[in-house]
Amino acid sequence: MPIVLKSRREIEMMRRAGQVAHEILQKMEAASVAGVSTLELDELARAELEATGAVALSKNYPTYKPGEGFPGHTCISVNDEVVHGIPGRRMLTEGDVVTLDLALSLNGYCVDTARTVPIGRVATVAGRLLQVTKQTLDLAIQNVRPGKKWSDIARLMQYNVERNGFSVVREFVGHGIGTKMHEDPKVPNFVDPEQLRGDFKLRPGMTLAVEPMVVAGRRDVDLLPDKWTVVTEDGQPAAHFEHTIAVTEVGVDVLTDGRPPWTL
Repeated sequence: MPIVLKSRREIEMMRRAGQVAHEILQKMEAASVAGVSTLELDELARAELEATGAVALSKNYPTYKPGEGFPGHTCISVNDEVVHGIPGRRMLTEGDVVTLDLALSLNGYCVDTARTVPIGRVATVAGRLLQVTKQTLDLAIQNVRPGKKWSDIARLMQYNVERNGFSVVREFVGHGIGTKMHEDPKVPNFVDPEQLRGDFKLRPGMTLAVEPMVVAGRRDVDLLPDKWTVVTEDGQPAAHFEHTIAVTEVGVDVLTDGRPPWTL
């Protein structure tokens, strides 16, 4: 499928959705303390989504039919859960790391954003993991500019992760986003021959969800029997940071950092 370039108005519509997503994540992070269940965090997000008129894109994904697909309004993954953790009765405890992953649509425009947060004092390796994963997302964003090959940025991301002694998950990558949650192109966080075949040059108007998923140990992952939750095979902790961005004529515009839209 061709990559869909967005107009300035469409990008500002996405930023409006991104502002809502940022504010919901902020509230979820503030509520992420020992003794709170992941279901309570999901319910907080549900209430905020309803109040703003936004639609949770995770709910019932991929079918969008009631009672089918993913059961949560958000994905909440704890410790060795890399992605797609199902909100439930699990209580957060001191020393956990929890990934809050929110995709929503507002007025027909989608954004996707995530962050991993510590619960109280965490182990040194977990703290470094969060720092390096966020640093890797920041590094990618800082290097976005028109005409640059995505593989050059993915190589920087992979190098930053591996030089710090961690591993990049290979089974999941970022993606284009706009009026659908998943659009072309695929946006990997690493470089290998298969990903190079899908390499692309950045162009103004591209809107991308960039989302490094990094693990403390080996990069191998397993799928739990619930058919959604992905965990590290060796039980080591994982981290996941994500922003929705737009490529501009001169660089990059982050759409999920909380800034309000310009005039529409």
